[in-house]
Amino acid sequence: QVQLVESGGGLVQAGGSLRLSCTASGSIASISAMGWYRQAPGKQRELVSTITSGGSTNYADSVKDRFTISRDNAKNAVYLQMNSLKPEDTAVYYCNAEIRATMSVIFGNYWGKGTLVTVSP
Repeated sequence: QVQLVESGGGLVQAGGSLRLSCTASGSIASISAMGWYRQAPGKQRELVSTITSGGSTNYADSVKDRFTISRDNAKNAVYLQMNSLKPEDTAVYYCNAEIRATMSVIFGNYWGKGTLVTVSP
C-alpha cells in the first residue's frame, strides 16, 4: 500500500506564509514527479506546482514568484513554501505523486486527502 499524507494547512492572514509538507509511505520502489494541486470551493482542481525527481520545477502563473516547491528524495517528501498569500489562494491543497510500488513495473498516480488553506483578507 502506498499513501500520501499532507500537513501544514491552516488559517493565515493575507500577506502571510505557510509551508505544506507531503510524505509518501508504503512499499515504494521509486518516485517520479511530485506536485501540488488545489481546489477552491465551486471550482475545478488545478495545478499549482510540480517537481521532477531531478529537481526541475513548474508553476502555475498565479503562484509564480510567491510559491516555491522542493523535495527531499531521501524522505520521499515534497514541500510547498507559500509566501505573500492572497485570499484567492484559499483552497484544499492536494499532494500528487507518480510512484512505482515494489513488485510493480509501472508507475501509478497517487493523491493525498488534502489539507485546507484559508487566507483571510
